[in-house]
Amino acid sequence: MPTKIEKDRLTGKDTTGHEWDGIKELNTPLPKWWLYVFYACIVWSIGYMVLYPAIPLGTTYTKGLLGWSSRDQVRDQIADARERQGEFLVGVQEASLEEIRADSTLFTFAQRGGAIAFADNCAACHGAAGQGNDGGFPVLADDAWIWGGSLDAIHQTIAHGVRWEENPETRFNMMPAYGDGLLAPEEIEQVTDYVLSLSGRAPEGADLEPGAEIYAIQCSACHGEQGEGITDLGGPNLSDAIWLYGGERDEVLAQIVNPQHGVMPPFGGRLESETVKMLAIYVHSLGGGQ
Repeated sequence: MPTKIEKDRLTGKDTTGHEWDGIKELNTPLPKWWLYVFYACIVWSIGYMVLYPAIPLGTTYTKGLLGWSSRDQVRDQIADARERQGEFLVGVQEASLEEIRADSTLFTFAQRGGAIAFADNCAACHGAAGQGNDGGFPVLADDAWIWGGSLDAIHQTIAHGVRWEENPETRFNMMPAYGDGLLAPEEIEQVTDYVLSLSGRAPEGADLEPGAEIYAIQCSACHGEQGEGITDLGGPNLSDAIWLYGGERDEVLAQIVNPQHGVMPPFGGRLESETVKMLAIYVHSLGGGQ
């Protein structure tokens, strides 16, 4: 409550005349330098508001007398960067993938550009270093390729995607669900044991002969006679102990009963043609390119 202004006995300063529960407020103003800086900031902010975009007005905003825009600045910076990169971008666009790979300057440029494009478009699924992720996102840094690991094969996959029905050139193949009556439960158990044996992981004491016969009839056309895989058909290698959906017996059996099928969008059309090329170069160089 308001009281009379008086001199504080301990500090020798005047009070403001305000008191709460017996506590009196000292009259201690801010330092002059602080006030001057504060006033200067107010003046500066008014000038900024007049010169630069500042006040939102529904779906628009005040443009400022200078007409400056951060979007325009970024657009100019991108245009400037593209102009400086123009010679290399034209080189990437006109050269074949093998020619880019053989040219040390173009190869270095493509690798760096591909790394940036990979981080923006691919890392969320395949990992920042191409290490893959659970849920059917393949490792790109090993030497196991479902659809082929050559430069052209990788470029085809990136450009047209996998099982993307809107793209007529997409990679496409489907494994049948053998649990839908194509095989009896006992036969599925037998072929599961045989598939595991291809990578040296057959259950102890398992009779592999029935499973081998089923495999030869039902599976070898896509996965190869020895489980080596057929990249032209997208049939994964079953003998390298690299598993997309898990390699435990119950996981392999589940994939035979009701297989999961991954989908990858096509980046041709979404990205510039030279960016798709640089992505192919970068992915090929991660360590497992063929």
